[in-house]
Amino acid sequence: MTEFYTSKRIDNSRLSRPAIPRWREYARRMAWAAALASCGLLYTWQHFQDIQLRYKLEGLQAQHTQAVELNQQLHLEAASLSSPMRIDAIARTQLGMTVSVPAQYVPAADSAARDAYLAQRVSAPTIQP
Repeated sequence: MTEFYTSKRIDNSRLSRPAIPRWREYARRMAWAAALASCGLLYTWQHFQDIQLRYKLEGLQAQHTQAVELNQQLHLEAASLSSPMRIDAIARTQLGMTVSVPAQYVPAADSAARDAYLAQRVSAPTIQP
């Protein structure tokens, strides 16, 4: 059996190549991808900022609790240190003070008597040579 090969002219003028995506299409897709990526990164950044702020808030709340406790302790200590009974006991035992007699003080309302007392007190210790 013999084979015959015939050449047949094919008219390809009406055919067109499949369109390759254009640069505009690439640019549009890249813009959408960049927008999606930036949204994802923004969400992730906010999430981690939220976590960091929660840790800071927890630390500040612990410091506040410690400061409140210290404030209460200091108020109690100040109240005990300014107690009149304690001051009186220290004055009598450590400083050797006693209760004053009525002749040792002048009422503050009588300023003339107070000034006379002060003048008398200042002139009393004068030493004559």
